[in-house]
Amino acid sequence: MDVLDSYKAAADRYDNGMKYIRCGRSGVLLPKVSLGFWHNFGAVDPLSRSREIVRYAFDHGITHFDLANNYGPPYGSAEETFGTLMNSDLRPYRDELFISTKAGYDMWEGPYGNWGSRKYLMASLDQSLRRMNLDYVDLFYSHRYDPETPLEETLQALVDIVRRGKALYVGISRWPLEALKVAVEYLRAHDTPLLIYQGRLNMLDRKPQEQGILDYCHEQGVGFISFSPLAQGLLTDRYLNGIPEDSRMQKGHFLKKDVLTPELLEQLRKWNAEAEAEGRTLSQKALSWIIEQRGVTSVLVGASSTAQLERNINF
Repeated sequence: MDVLDSYKAAADRYDNGMKYIRCGRSGVLLPKVSLGFWHNFGAVDPLSRSREIVRYAFDHGITHFDLANNYGPPYGSAEETFGTLMNSDLRPYRDELFISTKAGYDMWEGPYGNWGSRKYLMASLDQSLRRMNLDYVDLFYSHRYDPETPLEETLQALVDIVRRGKALYVGISRWPLEALKVAVEYLRAHDTPLLIYQGRLNMLDRKPQEQGILDYCHEQGVGFISFSPLAQGLLTDRYLNGIPEDSRMQKGHFLKKDVLTPELLEQLRKWNAEAEAEGRTLSQKALSWIIEQRGVTSVLVGASSTAQLERNINF
């Protein structure tokens, strides 16, 4: 077990250049860069490194930490890591933090550990709160659209989660446009307006724009947060000269080698040359592009080191 040193947040954490953007038509301001726990915070990762990254993030104005029930690996362990850090480091600053988690993908065996039923969403959030050592989350998401469960069941579960004080706001992730429209109307009619939509938006994947999701969110006063803003590393200098041995693409779990076609590599090198001419890196160019799109509130970045996080904050 790690011997913890006492943590005191940086006194200048709100004076070092982090910009805060209003989330739709709500009272919530989110940092332009938020920290995602999808990778690098599981039980397989050193707690000391996770602590360094989280401390660095908060010390530099990142107040929004984004989790999900099955982040790890193994499932649940990213929330457990956060719960450890909540007790050891972050407890005095709870009211300065905006914490989100989600349920929607597979989490436990049997018919009640997946998708969008009321039973799954409520049970999952109860489990998440225990793992994270929290009484409530600031934001709870339906992590994906469930085509089999009635939308009203999923949405009423979100309403009741807020009414029971287990979340302050609700969001949805990766729902198609027509289901998003139903969600906005239903939640508004039940006094639990949809705060934010989480979707994949980057220079290589512009579906939320092409499908009208981003425009609709903007028109309806719903915030938008982009995950995978660097396309899992494609929009960095990581793959400009081949596939590194220690890269995510080489491991082939989430990013396959056949994605890096000659045409894509040519486009990446072109964007990289443009970025260098502008005096910045390709990743800085890619993050700037997202935050400049109308309706975008924040970008979710991951980090395997404080140095990587530092590069992704300064754009």
